[in-house]
Amino acid sequence: MIKSTSKQLFIATALIAINFISFTAQAQSSVWKVSKGNDHIFIGGTVHILPPSEFPLPTEFDEAYSKSDSIVLEAKLPDASDTNFQMKMMQQMAYGNGQTISDFISAKTQKNLSHYIASLGVNLTMLEHFKPGFLMTMLAQFEAQKAQLSGEGVDIFYSKKAQQDNKSIAYLESVTFQLNMIASMGIGDEERFIKSNLEQMKDFKTMFLAVLKAWRSGDEQQLNTLAIMPMKEDPKTLKQLLNDRNKNWIPHIERMFANNGKSSDKEFVLVGVAHLAGDESVLALLKAKGYRVEKF
Repeated sequence: MIKSTSKQLFIATALIAINFISFTAQAQSSVWKVSKGNDHIFIGGTVHILPPSEFPLPTEFDEAYSKSDSIVLEAKLPDASDTNFQMKMMQQMAYGNGQTISDFISAKTQKNLSHYIASLGVNLTMLEHFKPGFLMTMLAQFEAQKAQLSGEGVDIFYSKKAQQDNKSIAYLESVTFQLNMIASMGIGDEERFIKSNLEQMKDFKTMFLAVLKAWRSGDEQQLNTLAIMPMKEDPKTLKQLLNDRNKNWIPHIERMFANNGKSSDKEFVLVGVAHLAGDESVLALLKAKGYRVEKF
């Protein structure tokens, strides 16, 4: 999906995905088994952009997938060949009436932004009409490409695999919701938003690799430090990007359990790893409701 507006967002929601209430002493990877009575589902933390070198994925992911009848993703992945959707998205992500990002930030920040974009081999004029959330999303993509870390993410991998295996795919939210979220990020607060994100993009590669390592090994403490703690400096974005959505997903997840009147099929829920981190994560919310949460 289109996700993350900077290193902190890209990692947290592009990486990003872990609850720091200690579920087990030693984690193997970012996959959990959530149980209620005799029923259970699996929840896995994903990385939305994954270098080819990270495949094959940790065995816990394939085991959870093989034991599940269906997968559940954040949202349906847009078809890259859908030109109507692409056009609609570009229109929604751009300022109207000839406005550009430079109209909302100081001359100094505009200069810093221009220099940074130039360092990625891009000219500001190619991106200046985009709103701040989507602009920083694009820059994160360019950073990943520059560092040769760009590739098919866990979500896309299992989406394709489920289609090949004729497993059903469900979604926690709509693409329209996600587009609206990204389009609204930083609006009315462009100066602070751009300055903050530019500062955090300085060590993108180092942080990206650190989160990949923590995600792969299931290092919960490190994931919290890297993915959640930096976002607390921007509580508005943390709430919008993670906490509110975590709460919205809980009713959907609860309906997956057989004793709620649904089938006994097993689901494998795959969400960005940052949604599973911290005291307001999906896992923490489920545990607070009485579900048993354990590393798979």
